[in-house]
Amino acid sequence: MDTTALSDALRPFLSSWLRSDSNRLSFTAFIFFAFFITMVIYYWRMSLGEKPMPKLRRIPGLDALDESIGRATEMGRPIVFVPGMSGFSAPTYAALTIMGYVADQVARYDTRMIVCYRYPEVLAVGSSIVQTSYLEQGKRDAFRADDHRFLSSDQFGYASGVCGILQRERAASQHIFGSMAAEAIILAEVGNVVGAIQIAGQTGSLQQPYLFAACDYTLMVEELYVASAYLSQDRLRIGMLAAQDISKSVLIILIVIGAFLMTFGSNFIDRILTLY
Repeated sequence: MDTTALSDALRPFLSSWLRSDSNRLSFTAFIFFAFFITMVIYYWRMSLGEKPMPKLRRIPGLDALDESIGRATEMGRPIVFVPGMSGFSAPTYAALTIMGYVADQVARYDTRMIVCYRYPEVLAVGSSIVQTSYLEQGKRDAFRADDHRFLSSDQFGYASGVCGILQRERAASQHIFGSMAAEAIILAEVGNVVGAIQIAGQTGSLQQPYLFAACDYTLMVEELYVASAYLSQDRLRIGMLAAQDISKSVLIILIVIGAFLMTFGSNFIDRILTLY
């Protein structure tokens, strides 16, 4: 296939509205973007109907989550929950969903959970989620508003506050979810010192090695979103995960085919991917 001739034929038609830049934005990239949006719309429409959604595999981290709640209940010591360092963002929403599941369990077993917030607006939503769990369990009076604590908007001021709570309360477990940065290793190390079971999950790759070393179980990057979708069983979230997985599968197939062809001296896939 002569991709040069095809590119030349497309250029006059597309040059007025599709631009190539230093990142080699191509017509093929636009086609793939359109494919991804099509998958999103398809699963969004499916989520509104009655068709069964794709099944999510239960990841081992969820079993560790239940284990940590059980240990805190047996020891009579609190759980410390950290819903990330950012304001309202995708990782924070995922962390709050997981916190809702934990709140259901602690309300059922009368386990204490201390939630540490960096932003007041997240505190308002998180406190409401936990209070709803207590109401659903018929234990309205057991909800403790003072266990939802705004510590500091400063990164390391917040981390210092969480570390102080871990040590003073002798936490039985610590759950670290959401967006984290340099403070992740500080929280995990202090949790390790006090002997807490630790489960972590965050979407950045830089902090993963530290969490792997210091925590009992760490969700690997996008498993944070898988966990939130599995625990909530929200059809729309499951559909969005399916759309992403299909798109990533197509890319992986192209990479494998491209590597195979390059081994035998053909750059056909590369020329197709950078068309126009």
